[in-house]
Amino acid sequence: MAEVTDVAAQASSPPTPTTLGDVRASGADFRPVKAEIRANLLARLGAGEPSLPGMVGFEDTVIPEVERALIAGHDLVLLGERGQGKTRLIRTLIGLLDEWTPVLVGSELNEHPLHPISAWAHRQIAEHGDSTPVGWVHRSDRFGEKLATPDTSVGDLIGDVDPIKVAEGRTLGDPETVHYGLVPRTNRGIFSVNELPDLAERIQVALLNVLEERDIQIRGYRVRLPLDLLLVASANPEDYTNRGRIITPLKDRFGAEVRTHYPIDLADEIRLLHQEAGLSWRPGTTDGHLSKPVVPEHLVEIIARYTRLVRESSHVDTRSGVSARFGIAGLETIAASAVRRAAVAGETRPVARVVDLPTIVPASRGKVEFADSGADPDDERELELLEHLLRQATAQTFRARCAGLDLSGLQEHFTGGETVETGELVPAPALLGQLGTIPRLAELLGRLGVPEGEQSAEQAAAAVEFALEGLYLTRRLAKDTDGTRTIYGA
Repeated sequence: MAEVTDVAAQASSPPTPTTLGDVRASGADFRPVKAEIRANLLARLGAGEPSLPGMVGFEDTVIPEVERALIAGHDLVLLGERGQGKTRLIRTLIGLLDEWTPVLVGSELNEHPLHPISAWAHRQIAEHGDSTPVGWVHRSDRFGEKLATPDTSVGDLIGDVDPIKVAEGRTLGDPETVHYGLVPRTNRGIFSVNELPDLAERIQVALLNVLEERDIQIRGYRVRLPLDLLLVASANPEDYTNRGRIITPLKDRFGAEVRTHYPIDLADEIRLLHQEAGLSWRPGTTDGHLSKPVVPEHLVEIIARYTRLVRESSHVDTRSGVSARFGIAGLETIAASAVRRAAVAGETRPVARVVDLPTIVPASRGKVEFADSGADPDDERELELLEHLLRQATAQTFRARCAGLDLSGLQEHFTGGETVETGELVPAPALLGQLGTIPRLAELLGRLGVPEGEQSAEQAAAAVEFALEGLYLTRRLAKDTDGTRTIYGA
């Protein structure tokens, strides 16, 4: 999925208190992270605001379960196939933290000035009193994340004894000899373990105390640190249920398990494509002489239907799933094809057309795992299947958008044996020039959702090419293609 909005870039200025005395005088109070998240979540719900903005298709299924888990103060596991938005959802939780929170300056554990937990912090406050320096941390810096890999160690997650500190004269039993790992350093924040089943079982054991007793153990002696954090993990169902790689005591310590899913409705699939596809262009910007590329709505719908057909195909491994990135990459690919054509053919406004659709098949092949693929990685049957499903998606979109539309006038152009040649490098004026006056063009553009103010030659060419392809797929027109050229005829 696309990157999460950079909340740091939108941050307001931090509050002014700079000492422990200032914090006390301001009336600030300490709240555990889960209480902080609960209060901010309930405030959003009470105001009618989305609790987890940007999560498409989860409004009535996943989000209510996550909300209940957060209100209950539970650590949770998100369970779902690849590309369902698990990591995106976890990172969106950052928005439920307070925007700014006070910390003791120099603390490795982000300790609240009113709630110190380490020997270092207690000593600082004893020495400096109300003059103890205080800084402010933005919520974007209160998130820790680790992709679970087989080589992850307890030291990476929890910590280890620092030999340099021991060499300086401290004893092994001194908590200040510890070099803290990622989990303690995310104290008073949210920590995420992605693909938890891939974490070695002996490393999973190290998380047991973190989830239940909220303390850590390092090198055989106990370091009493009442960690304050929300722990969220993600896992693939195949790993979680079949391979049994998450140890039973760790499963038991997570308060909630939430199943994610791919978009249920076609409308949600289309919304997701619009939201996540990064075309590298922004409104009002140009690249050389080109304006930002336009992908007409009927092509977005074709890609959404194509993604769903691939996902539902019996030839595709359902345990692996078909990621949302499949459709997103497809949308970005046809936009890039339109930009390439505009650059080569001299168009000033790149608009994607049906002729750009075949480019997504080879580009997306690596994102699909086939259930019955043979040993040959270049099996042409896989490409043929994807091409067939793309044609099927195009036909479904044509029937949905052009049902009842009279295209006989366009079809009559070919009654005398005429042909129309197009291709991925054929500019819009060259395509339209072969057809002359096109009957019911305005009605066709309206059916395809093109606003009157945007009915350019490029948009007209995209609409006409879609109509020609639809006539071919409904067996009312012939078509011949050699990969670079496409010829429609009677």
